[in-house]
Amino acid sequence: QVQLVESGGGLVQAGGSLRLSCVGSGGTFSVYAMGWFRQAPGKEREFVAAISWRDGRTYYGDSVKDRFTISRDNAKNTVYLQMNSLKPEDTAVYYCAADLWGSGSRYPNNYEYWGQGTQVTVSS
Repeated sequence: QVQLVESGGGLVQAGGSLRLSCVGSGGTFSVYAMGWFRQAPGKEREFVAAISWRDGRTYYGDSVKDRFTISRDNAKNTVYLQMNSLKPEDTAVYYCAADLWGSGSRYPNNYEYWGQGTQVTVSS
């Protein structure tokens, strides 16, 4: 059973930056594709970014492309989401997720394990 714990959320002004971290335990982290999703109140869960297990290839949602960067450090069992040029519409709970042998899907149903989420609030 894989456990995922996110951290790094908080309150930031528009235009600012945050870096989220997600630490995994209970499994071989390197064979999991890792994804970041977010959910704002009253909205569906939205794909943010993903990174494959095999070659580290990255994928991004259209709304965050060129502002957010996903990366991973398998030695630390950690995936990161660097968020720059934040906007009020980025306000949401951010979740990391793990997909065994995955290629970096944008579909939540492909991920077997999820963290509890971390709140990101961007003020205007």
